[in-house]
Amino acid sequence: MKRILTLILSLALTAGMLAGCGGGNTAATTTPQTGSKDSVVIAMGTTSEPEAGFDPAYGWGAGEHVHEPLIQSTLTVTNTDLTIGYDLATDVQVSDDGLTWTVKIRDDVKFTDGESLTASDVAFTYNTVKAASSVNDFTMLDNAEAVDDTTVVFHMATPFSIWPYTMAIVGIVPQHAYDPATYGSNPIGSGRYILKQWDKGQQVILEANPDYYGEAPEMKQVTILFMEEDAAFLAVQAGQVDLAYTSATYADQSPTGYTLAAYDSVDNRGFNLPVIEGTLTGDVLVRRAINIGIDRQEMIDNVLNGYGTPAYSVCDQMPWYNLASEVAYDPEGAAALLDQAGWIMGADGVREKDGVKATLNLLYPTSDSVRQALCADFANQLGELGISCTMEGVGWDTAYDRAQTEPLIWGWGAHTPMELYNIYHTIGDTGTAQYSPYANSTVDSYMDQALQCSDLEESYELWQKAQWDGTTGVTQDGDIPWVWLVNVSHLYWVKDGLQVAEQKIHPHGHGWSIVNNVDRWSWS
Repeated sequence: MKRILTLILSLALTAGMLAGCGGGNTAATTTPQTGSKDSVVIAMGTTSEPEAGFDPAYGWGAGEHVHEPLIQSTLTVTNTDLTIGYDLATDVQVSDDGLTWTVKIRDDVKFTDGESLTASDVAFTYNTVKAASSVNDFTMLDNAEAVDDTTVVFHMATPFSIWPYTMAIVGIVPQHAYDPATYGSNPIGSGRYILKQWDKGQQVILEANPDYYGEAPEMKQVTILFMEEDAAFLAVQAGQVDLAYTSATYADQSPTGYTLAAYDSVDNRGFNLPVIEGTLTGDVLVRRAINIGIDRQEMIDNVLNGYGTPAYSVCDQMPWYNLASEVAYDPEGAAALLDQAGWIMGADGVREKDGVKATLNLLYPTSDSVRQALCADFANQLGELGISCTMEGVGWDTAYDRAQTEPLIWGWGAHTPMELYNIYHTIGDTGTAQYSPYANSTVDSYMDQALQCSDLEESYELWQKAQWDGTTGVTQDGDIPWVWLVNVSHLYWVKDGLQVAEQKIHPHGHGWSIVNNVDRWSWS
């Protein structure tokens, strides 16, 4: 932490030049400056730095932490209400069978090297991403074809109604200037910003693209510093950054010249409850009891210092969210369900059935103190219901396998209904869902129909039915194979006078999503 803080102090206070550690688009280096009316300095976590650089084929803008790629244009965008808007696209049509998407694009777009962006670049990008990406799943795409300079056709291997959400995160690269070995460090794009400098492990400097086809960015320079959380807070105290990520740990502080901004998220935390016959969580009544026996607001108040919202699904507030997911805190009802299931409270405060104690071993990732604290709170609340819990910290190298038989606290949340599919749909011939044992053929069918639907908005209703159709689903009156606890608010220290534009609800990942619309930020 001391080394990083020293570096940032040097960046902010020294007028000298830094020797760049990684390739940028210029040899010169730049010192980040605060106080300029058309620039901003932002502190993000060290994990926000893209390991493979700024190449959409290798995760830039995609993956677990989805965001707009800024340097590149995309065909579509997600609006603030998570509906679909257009960027490069001027028209999108899908065939009745869902196997052909025809997209018309603008004819006035140039890459930053002066070459025109055409449908050939779009087709090349998607075919490249399909072949190369280890981050996103493109198995639904057969191939992309440029019909003419302004028309690209996507030939799908299978219907995929939510393709517009995929098109919103894939940045378009130039076919004539793309080299997978170097593009990530020296990206040529057509987006709002140009990568001016990248000092690996330290900072990224973006400058407004003077030839951008859309509305000119108000912020002409955006400097991103990659810092550990404690160093970021010290930089705030010293007034050396304009906006910095933080957590509830620092929420009670009052650094001079800054206010704490809290942005809603669908960045949820929840436990899988393995549906394994003969185990405690294999009983649906037990799973339902756990879901209504948890005081989510208490978790928000005591673990998150008030900065969060109750979570009832993996997709709260999304257009495809089913309100039937919501439940009221009901410890008496939970106790009654456990009684009904035959788990009777013992003299020692632990329930018992057929001579077996009601026990669970709860897993949490050792790298995340907030999840550990939520896990402890969850364990205490289950203890009050008569379920005795132990806790165990695990690394992600074993967590996925362990979660097949034990509850693990996860973090999810994305701007796409595929999050539901990935968690609840059975995979291949396994007969069970991917991350935790569960299967419901009716739920599978609704999600399959949703993907095959030729109308995106009509598909929302099918995703909602997968959650609850009045008879079955993954919510409280259904199978409830996961219990969702909280959506974590994304917290930032914002310097006085900085006007951050209206934010979309943030997905999982406390990083680049804050700057999705940095071009519209301003100073007062």
